[in-house]
Amino acid sequence: MAIYPVLIDLGPVKVHAWGFMMAVGVLAAVFGISRRFKQEGYDPDHALDLAILLVVAGLLGSRLAYIMMFEWQEFLVRPAIFFSLRNGGFEGLVWYGGFTAGVLAFIIYNRVRRYPFWKMADIVAPYLALAYAIVRIGCFLNGCCYGLAADAPCTVVFPEVDGLHRYPTQLFSSALNLLLFGILSWYYPRRRFDGQIFAGYLIGYAVYRFVVEFWRENWVFYGILSIAQVYSLLILAAGIALYLWRRSAAERRPPRD
Repeated sequence: MAIYPVLIDLGPVKVHAWGFMMAVGVLAAVFGISRRFKQEGYDPDHALDLAILLVVAGLLGSRLAYIMMFEWQEFLVRPAIFFSLRNGGFEGLVWYGGFTAGVLAFIIYNRVRRYPFWKMADIVAPYLALAYAIVRIGCFLNGCCYGLAADAPCTVVFPEVDGLHRYPTQLFSSALNLLLFGILSWYYPRRRFDGQIFAGYLIGYAVYRFVVEFWRENWVFYGILSIAQVYSLLILAAGIALYLWRRSAAERRPPRD
């Protein structure tokens, strides 16, 4: 099965699959968040500002995390490698670094706009899952983030990697995050307290990622767990703690007249 890291090649102008799918994911998220902003009484135009901020912060954070994990020694010698990405600029990124930087940017954004943080987090959370699902299709087309080699019916060949049949873990990730998006979107109008949807996203993401990692090719391990599984357990603990804290705070709040 062929992969398509470059969707359109016009010589000096190339449209890379990962970048294209990322753009589609961002546009889908902006559209959804804008509609939710309008429903909740916020300026829908602010959704685009938020998306741009999160994308920039996410890319910088994910690149920094990759360098700290895999290229730190080289970075100390040649700091310019921070801007030296491969395959059209879409490899050498770590999701957890991007998520951390995005959360920090999100906190600043809400402070500047004077928006309630947990309510905004609930609005954005489902569309994080949606955008992530779309971007993972770009990973499949790009031939990165692939799975372990196996002799199984659901495997594919990534020609630019090797000739082995491998699990398409990118598509597993995409399907599970679409499911997570559907669940969170359905539950949003039924939420009982602010922060519940965001906590649900953290829990759902952590569980999905921990499981899929068993079929994904990894190079960094802590004992029997991949580094992504270790981070997933931390995110799971944070999501559960957040859920219990926000629920407890809502229960202590006096009822409105």
